[in-house]
Amino acid sequence: MTRADLTKQPHDVAAMFDNVAEGYDRTNAVATMGLEKLYWRPATLAEIAPRKGLKILDLAAGTGASSVNLRESGAEVVSCDFSVGMLTVGKRRHPELDLIAGDALRLPFADESFDVVTISWALRNVNDVPLALREMLRVTRPGGRLVVLEQSHPTWKPFRVVYLEYMMRAVPAVAKVVSTNPEAYEYLAESTRAWLPQEPLARAIEDAGWSRVQWRNLTGGLVAIHRAVRPQLGK
Repeated sequence: MTRADLTKQPHDVAAMFDNVAEGYDRTNAVATMGLEKLYWRPATLAEIAPRKGLKILDLAAGTGASSVNLRESGAEVVSCDFSVGMLTVGKRRHPELDLIAGDALRLPFADESFDVVTISWALRNVNDVPLALREMLRVTRPGGRLVVLEQSHPTWKPFRVVYLEYMMRAVPAVAKVVSTNPEAYEYLAESTRAWLPQEPLARAIEDAGWSRVQWRNLTGGLVAIHRAVRPQLGK
């Protein structure tokens, strides 16, 4: 199977990302017209605010590109992904990273292990979002933070219509030129269209037990950064 569908069966999603691993970063750079690297990732890095002494879980880290930037701050970074293909490419490119295979629905970490958990462009790919959010809460220390970067819904309706048309038509077309598995990008476009808008995602995060949930739209809501805090014990 070369692509997943909107049932998001874990085996299918993992196999799909295994197949796109080699060209994943290149395809993203082209499909996002450079915005991922030049704007969205730096904005997310600023929200995470990595520094020496913090222990950060970079969940769905893929090939580890985001983990490299976190690690440069002096933070202790654990990179976790359930695509072995992605991790294999990441280990070849960044042998210094601590790469671990793991499922967001059953994280292979002890309770209260991390100061920050971050996940980018992957929460919409799990088939049980509430469970994934509770697992992230479980492995975060009281007072620790969650930072989620994800595709979102443009706030201006005409822009939203154009954007969805771009996702459904242009992104798969671009992938045919630069991706090792262009069919996978049809699923990625479909999953973006079906994904939660900003406010419902914020409610889902809050319902999972997180507090102080906020979000920040980037590029008119093409993507959004949601952030939250695990409540302190007794509060």
